[in-house]
Amino acid sequence: MSSNVGKILRFVPQQPDKFGFERVQKRKKRPAESPAQLSLFMPGGQVLRLPSDIGPFEEALLLDERDDERAEAAYRRSIEEGDDAADAYCNLGIIMSKRGATTKAFDCFTKSLQHNPRHFESHYNLANLYFEAMDLRLARMHYGVAAEIDSDRASVYFNLGLVEAMANDLPAAIISLKKYQSLVTREESHKADDLLENLQRSIRAQR
Repeated sequence: MSSNVGKILRFVPQQPDKFGFERVQKRKKRPAESPAQLSLFMPGGQVLRLPSDIGPFEEALLLDERDDERAEAAYRRSIEEGDDAADAYCNLGIIMSKRGATTKAFDCFTKSLQHNPRHFESHYNLANLYFEAMDLRLARMHYGVAAEIDSDRASVYFNLGLVEAMANDLPAAIISLKKYQSLVTREESHKADDLLENLQRSIRAQR
């Protein structure tokens, strides 16, 4: 990090954290009435009842949302059966990252992109991994691709703005952070206020 950017970020009373990983949440539409159900026994004797026509990816997602350790095996089954493989690899990558298995997480997100090169969440999550590894060039590239795929996802622009500030591209950082603010509520936009103010102050000082 350059000395100028280091000073910019230290001016901020509390440097804002980037937004974290994004899990694929989509589910396939089913008929409104689906009385038949499958049962999965949960810890403590609880039973998770699932519609009988649920697919492997949907089953994995339901388990994942409950932090059930069986989600990993369910995602792998989804991949083996070719059911939303790109989404399954993406969410599996998040599980690997949470375990600290960073290399395996990189591998999962990369394989997701092999199945779908325009997979928003995998580009975004790869960017987060590169950000954590301080590879600002690749983080910026993947955030940029994610923004091109879905220009309405505010978290992309906030994280991109942080990367651009750390890369000392202050004008670009300001544009990204203002884009973030335009996509969120007034209350949420305050997350970027201090950083924007200090970036703008730095640009004025350089003139």
